Amino acid sequence: MQNQDYRNRLKELIKIYSLLVADEPKFKLVSGKLSRFYIDLKQVTFDPEGIYILGNVLFDIVKDFDIQATGGLTLGADPMSYSLALISYQKGRIIKPFVVRKEAKEHGTGRRIEGKLQDVKNVIVLEDVSTTGGSSLKAANACKEASLNVLGILTIVDREEGARENIEKEGFNFYSVFKLSELL
Repeated sequence: MQNQDYRNRLKELIKIYSLLVADEPKFKLVSGKLSRFYIDLKQVTFDPEGIYILGNVLFDIVKDFDIQATGGLTLGADPMSYSLALISYQKGRIIKPFVVRKEAKEHGTGRRIEGKLQDVKNVIVLEDVSTTGGSSLKAANACKEASLNVLGILTIVDREEGARENIEKEGFNFYSVFKLSELL
């Protein structure tokens, strides 16, 4: 498959399995706001074909960035970073995965970020769906606190409800695979 073919197939999978549309706002978002649209990307990111396609799409976007790792808040970013790590290994351009916990562990090492991050300097933060950008900003700030250089935030779907503006206002680059309007 070519890069555009992977992107087109990912779009198709999202539209078939992840995108829910109602006539009136009925889906409660993390923000508490009700929306006509809900995107359950776990229906794609927890599927063998979906994770393979996604890994290729993400790799194509980040392969030329000077990064050594990608990750974000658990649970949404986990399959994204794992799929990208696998594809990067297959293609000979290693990009390690990491996971950011919502809070630091209260036992063991007490880490907030998990991953094999020795010698990692530059990272991209991943998020499955961005509405306001709050979750990805939380992950990006945790990375900064851990002395990682965040080159940007990459989301699969930008709901176009302020994430780009909020993230860029905080000084981070913002990238999206799709905008919600492209999926409707």
